[in-house]
Amino acid sequence: MIDSAPSPASTPLRVAESLTRAGQLISRYGLVVVLAWIGFGKYVKMESRVLIEHSPLMGWIYHVAPVTTVARGLGTMEIVAALLIALRPVWPRASAAGSALAVVLFMGTLSFLFTTPGVVSTHAAGLPVLSALPGQFLLKDLVLIGVALWTLGDSLAARKAFP
Repeated sequence: MIDSAPSPASTPLRVAESLTRAGQLISRYGLVVVLAWIGFGKYVKMESRVLIEHSPLMGWIYHVAPVTTVARGLGTMEIVAALLIALRPVWPRASAAGSALAVVLFMGTLSFLFTTPGVVSTHAAGLPVLSALPGQFLLKDLVLIGVALWTLGDSLAARKAFP
């Protein structure tokens, strides 16, 4: 009779693989939810104006387009990135494009850490303390760009299995 019970050594490996897979799913689709949510938010409010207008890289845009147009343009790009990233199981190439777009969007947002007044509120023991808004609000994008880079690499690798 063949014993089909898993060996004790394989149980931790299976747990690790399950946790990795769960982390990947939560990371990918968590990024999708965050991008879509923030994108749709640009249609009802404009929280980024104060960030963009102080940026030497992007401040010029308000001389070209009104605040509402800029907000909706950014929101549309965030929604499109979210939708494309979600397509990974069926269309990895599109997912890679969405991930690349997300990386560009998060690079822009992270640049605001260095150009927006009020990011650093005080100093404690020689270390800068980030303000809740906008500092900590912007800092979360450091994790999001990491997830977007991972989804980009994962989608590019998956292209080999799909046409």
